[in-house]
Amino acid sequence: MKEGVSAETQLGREGVTVTLKDLKEKMANFSEERDWDQFHSPRNLLLALVGEVGELSEIFQWKGEVPRGLPDWQEQEKLHLGEELSDVLLYLIRLSDVCGIDLEKAALRKLELNAKKYPVHLCKGSSQKYYQIHNSKDDVPQNGV
Repeated sequence: MKEGVSAETQLGREGVTVTLKDLKEKMANFSEERDWDQFHSPRNLLLALVGEVGELSEIFQWKGEVPRGLPDWQEQEKLHLGEELSDVLLYLIRLSDVCGIDLEKAALRKLELNAKKYPVHLCKGSSQKYYQIHNSKDDVPQNGV
């Protein structure tokens, strides 16, 4: 860490890697310093997370389809979006911590399960759900693979 730069400032700088573990620790410290652990039950955190997802949804409400990269959005709109996305992420991390779930391991496991559930040869370029893919007549690999 650069001398004279706080952890809070340093974590926000470009080129600095922030892990889920870093965020989990910062959230735990933030909550402990304010004596908020008493309020952070799984249920309360989940409801707060849902509320933040609602606020995130409001940003996109009535906009129709939005192109990747948000080229027509003003910088202030993107900043607001980043704040709401961060709220969702931070509550999710806090909820996983309070529930004793290693979110990094759980996410990697879920990616592995999804890779099996949605094999490339059956779903490439398709938006069908797994039960539609696996129940179709085309449940045979292409090119005999």
